[in-house]
Amino acid sequence: MPQPRKSQISLIDTPYYHCVSRCVRHSYLCGIDKHSGQSYEHRRGWVEERLLFLSTIFAIDICAYAVMNNHTHVVLCVNKALAENWSTDEVLRRYHKLHKGTLLTQKYVNGDTLSQGELITLDDTVEIYRKRLYEISWFMRDLNERIAREANKEDGCTGRFWEGRFKSQALLDESAVLACMAYVDLNPIRARIEKTPETSKHTSIQKRTQAVKNQQAQPSSLMPFAGNPRKNMPKGIAYSLKDYCELVETTGRCIRYDKAGCINNDKSPILERLGLDSAQWLTLTTEFEKHFCYAAGAEQMMSAFKRHTHHQRLRGMTKAKELLTRA
Repeated sequence: MPQPRKSQISLIDTPYYHCVSRCVRHSYLCGIDKHSGQSYEHRRGWVEERLLFLSTIFAIDICAYAVMNNHTHVVLCVNKALAENWSTDEVLRRYHKLHKGTLLTQKYVNGDTLSQGELITLDDTVEIYRKRLYEISWFMRDLNERIAREANKEDGCTGRFWEGRFKSQALLDESAVLACMAYVDLNPIRARIEKTPETSKHTSIQKRTQAVKNQQAQPSSLMPFAGNPRKNMPKGIAYSLKDYCELVETTGRCIRYDKAGCINNDKSPILERLGLDSAQWLTLTTEFEKHFCYAAGAEQMMSAFKRHTHHQRLRGMTKAKELLTRA
């Protein structure tokens, strides 16, 4: 039985979440339908464009994403503190880019004078909107509803396009975050759609590798890698972008050639700092969804998440102990 969303999202434990949306109809989200021969490849651009646009509206950063044939993967980082510091004007400016709001919020934005009672109601409405702008459920809703409408219009039909609910996994520590990001970035290679990370269209790893190769700044649409841990760390993932790209490339090569593979830890400082060996890493980056359901992380972190979300059981505890204990 599906768990309520409040038992899957716990910002007390982590701001990082892996979300997956899958199509329900036989026709593809993207790619070429083998049965009809119809190409839906252009829809990848729809998803990617909408996803990156939403990251400029919500207090939610995108760490990784991959647009596949009949599903999408995205790793998100919620920045609740950012949203809580937004002014009334900023909240309404952002929210109105996606929704009409109410007559009262429109009246305020237009500069009309509000009564004392209207101002009280406005404040309550703004707080509701503020909360929505850092809620993963609203982020995924604004992503999926737009794509569903466009796809239904193109297909000339009505009804559900996505499964009723997107899947959400809490990523409870650094190991889980990095492993899940690599799992998402390598999705096209595991599916044999692409051969290398840098040629994987409509993925975050392609954007990141292009930035590295061109010696450019990191993509502004993605949560940056902030480099090795140090004092006064800027916002971002506490690893080197270059190290991460090299590790994903090496991992992708192991997967691509359908071999057990071996990653030399001397060339993978991220693995050393995560406390993982190559066998653990390959398992995590190829079978992440198989072993973890609502949350992933070290056993202690999983136990805390279980308490905070009131789960009686949490699948993946055994694998957490086996794969992520040393992280």
